[in-house]
Amino acid sequence: MLTNDEKDFYKSLSRKIRKKTLQLIYRTKSPHLGSSFSIVEILVALYFKVLNIKPEDPFYSERDRFILSKGHGCPALYSILEERGFISKKEILGFAINNGVFEQHPIIDIKSGIEVTTGSLGHGLSIGVGMALAAMKDDKAYKIYVLLSDGELNEGSVWEAAMFASKHKIDNLVAIIDYNKIQALGYTKDIVQLEPLTKKWTSFGWSVMEIDGHNFGQIFKAFGKVPFEPHKPNVIIAHTVKGKGVSFMEDKLIWHYRCPDDNEYKRAIEELS
Repeated sequence: MLTNDEKDFYKSLSRKIRKKTLQLIYRTKSPHLGSSFSIVEILVALYFKVLNIKPEDPFYSERDRFILSKGHGCPALYSILEERGFISKKEILGFAINNGVFEQHPIIDIKSGIEVTTGSLGHGLSIGVGMALAAMKDDKAYKIYVLLSDGELNEGSVWEAAMFASKHKIDNLVAIIDYNKIQALGYTKDIVQLEPLTKKWTSFGWSVMEIDGHNFGQIFKAFGKVPFEPHKPNVIIAHTVKGKGVSFMEDKLIWHYRCPDDNEYKRAIEELS
């Protein structure tokens, strides 16, 4: 159970990360604000409590590995990495500019806390499965965490990786589904119906937990139970809200691509402050 002080800390940190993310996107007129906002609590939980990582030693061999398979949510990841001490305040200003440091999808840079190049959807889980299998073969204790979008589950390679992981009993692997129910061109249910999603993963041999992806109590409880069952890969289906944290952006398709104008930016900053 989280204390009230802990709840306040994580909620305040989430607002701070959303504000940083908003500022990055507004300054560079970039897309994917809604997709970044829906994963903030998950990233905060991972980077400030769950992951065994050392910002002062990013190449630490026993570190847990995190893969942002939904690479378009990287503004939130960069904001977390800056807050956690992997990258500097100066470096983060190199996001989405000519001759900058950070692209609009992550490029591998372990020094900066980025384990894998992602953005071509459907690849992250396969890479994570390989990493997790290698850790098992080498008798290493670290875990692999892969954050996917719900729209990404349309990719067949996700399910190939899921079958492989269960066949090889890879229980040091955690997939997290950002189930915000909106993808690039509409609601997921209107494009490719994912339900019954829990039964799909169960039938593929995974152990499943469903949570509110903005509730820190539920998030930490799920991560604390890994592995959910011995010799089974783990998947957390996190029900989230696209654009979470700014009232006029929540659950709106337009914020998959749209950058706020001056007026919207001011309103959003006021809400996050």
